Amino acid sequence: MNVRVRLFAAARQAAGRDVLEVEMPDGATIGRLRRQLAGEIPQIADLLRRVTFALGTDYAADTDEIPPGADVACIPPVSGG
Repeated sequence: MNVRVRLFAAARQAAGRDVLEVEMPDGATIGRLRRQLAGEIPQIADLLRRVTFALGTDYAADTDEIPPGADVACIPPVSGG
């Protein structure tokens, strides 16, 4: 299945784009997506250890399965004061 991943903040800057299209097997999990992105885009590999993923409007755990057609967001940690 084709997974569309939206990147925000530092992830978008490091990857040099705001959307990624990733080919994943049916039944893939967020954890598998995290590992695959780290392998395919080395410039964001370190950051991927700390990002939060969301499926639609809900935060997702690494064990959550990505349903076909899901909107996946990659949200880096936020700093500020």
